[in-house]
Amino acid sequence: MNKLDPKTRAQIVTLLCEGMAIRAITRVTGASKNTIAKLLADAGRACAEYQDRTLRDLPCKRVQLDEIWSFVYAKNDNVKRAKAAPHDAGDAWTWTAICADTKLLITTLVGRRDTHYALYFVNDLRERLANRVQVTSDGHRPYLAAMDTVFGEDADYAMLQKIYGSEPSGEKRYSPAKCLGAKKREITGNPDPKHISTSFAERQNLTMRMHMRRFTRLTNAFSKKLENHAYVVALHQMFYNFVRIHQTLKVTPAMAAGVTDKLWEVSDIIAMIDAWEADRRATGVRYEIERERIGDGYLVRKHVRYQGHETTFGFATPEEAEAWIEADRATRRPGRRKLSEKSN
Repeated sequence: MNKLDPKTRAQIVTLLCEGMAIRAITRVTGASKNTIAKLLADAGRACAEYQDRTLRDLPCKRVQLDEIWSFVYAKNDNVKRAKAAPHDAGDAWTWTAICADTKLLITTLVGRRDTHYALYFVNDLRERLANRVQVTSDGHRPYLAAMDTVFGEDADYAMLQKIYGSEPSGEKRYSPAKCLGAKKREITGNPDPKHISTSFAERQNLTMRMHMRRFTRLTNAFSKKLENHAYVVALHQMFYNFVRIHQTLKVTPAMAAGVTDKLWEVSDIIAMIDAWEADRRATGVRYEIERERIGDGYLVRKHVRYQGHETTFGFATPEEAEAWIEADRATRRPGRRKLSEKSN
């Protein structure tokens, strides 16, 4: 990956952001699959860290929340029969928060669709806002506890619960159920009834399915690892916010929200990734996996420049040690929040 010139790297990132599969990019560019996967991982981490720093004190007034479904390695019903399925295989929900005025994708979270993730997601949203907002979510019940715990009375919150008809059958079984109507519920504060909507969030879900190949339904395109799934979401968020011009706004969402005053190009993302990689090299962190002298386990020595080294024991296999190193490198996983062992 490091031997690729900036032009080729920009081409690969552009194809990833436009929804092309990794194997297809391999055929188009001639780069190896592993090279593209490594570039994707670094791009995802760099984009996540950059947006975590930049998307703060946002002037949003109306925010819409929603979740989009996908899966990792295998669908939930097939995980038990899958060979060598990782522990996080199955459903992978991406929580999204979008500003209704600037269309800025404020924050994302990849994980389960339960109350613990709802709390982390809503808490992260609040930390990025500069003022009181009106929030609209769908009828997913964990939002009630999350909004009450995090915002309390400091937000005008409403739910829009859609009412669907019977499930389609026969040749139309892949079509969504017919929407018969929607019920608006004012939960806290004084939300404006005419702005109780999740339309922009649902349209963002379509944009995500169109721009990320692994979100496409009824195909063999899916993520094999949850981390890679999160990397793609972080890269898409960066591309959508900073590079892609919104047809209605005529500028990018980041420009509309005042986050940046210029139109980014993919080459700017590559420059940001290069700066992130240079900063990582400057930290001088190096890892070594060794076999323990007593027993059959493995240990990891973490060498930090000017600080000596730390040793972590108790890994049954080198693969477990590699997984720990990967988690230690990504101190803040893109699009995800580390949950306590109790909540897991």
